[in-house]
Amino acid sequence: MATVASDEVVVVPDPNERVSARILRFLAKAPLNLLLIVIAVFWLVPTIGLFFTSLMTANDFASFGWWKLISNPHLATWDNYSNLVHHTSIPSSLWVTVQIAIGGTILPIIIASLAGYAFAWLEFPGRDWAFIIVIGLLVVPLQMALIPIFSLYNHLHLFDTVFGLILFHTAFGLPFAIFLLRNFFIGIPKDILESARIDGASEIRIFLRLILPLGLPAIASLAIFQFLWTWNDLLVALTMARNTQPLTVAIFSNLRQFGSNIDLIAPAAFFSLAIPLAVFLAFQRYFAEGLLAGSVK
Repeated sequence: MATVASDEVVVVPDPNERVSARILRFLAKAPLNLLLIVIAVFWLVPTIGLFFTSLMTANDFASFGWWKLISNPHLATWDNYSNLVHHTSIPSSLWVTVQIAIGGTILPIIIASLAGYAFAWLEFPGRDWAFIIVIGLLVVPLQMALIPIFSLYNHLHLFDTVFGLILFHTAFGLPFAIFLLRNFFIGIPKDILESARIDGASEIRIFLRLILPLGLPAIASLAIFQFLWTWNDLLVALTMARNTQPLTVAIFSNLRQFGSNIDLIAPAAFFSLAIPLAVFLAFQRYFAEGLLAGSVK
């Protein structure tokens, strides 16, 4: 039969004290929470305004502001989205953008993961010098490579192709991707890798079974950065494509040709905004941890 020592004291929490402590904590955090709510509202206002604008006819937009829909929701119409889908080239441009964004995100992540693991845990001649070169490439501006790569793409028949745009975004996304993942991978405890090697695991098995699962926060953070960059790109697409138009180029072309056609531009712009916003919200729990990769040893 189990016995309880006589000197053992059982502490019963005081419900009143717990409630008061919660109230004090709430009051202490109230100013910060209020500030964060105000910032969130201001951050969402442009997105909400763009969405309401996309539901207005051109005549209504010329007559009053988008906030009129809050008090008069009957003025909203979905005809703008129907016309956008069925009577414009925006759907094909959206599909091109999806291909470029997915390819331009997955390919550099695969290459950077392998390179980051090599720079962090493999010994090979010139490793430190090669990593210094990678860091130096971070300061190379994208604009200085547009004309040389434009000429190269003409010779290799990669101009105006989805694959060519994916390769361009991959090349200029790799330095930052390698730098971020290497700093995260090198923070993984060395004992874990040594234990796996003692058990006979190969480097490929260690990479697939240990490094990738443990590096998921940094990889997810990198995916957000790379996806947003490729999705919102305009300069590279304008230079390296003519008929293969991503969504940003299609919106820019319509804005240049039909500057007053707000009932077409607004829903297309909201499409361009909503998808990367959804990607960010899906991976936001990894974002902060990935940003701090390698900052603490």
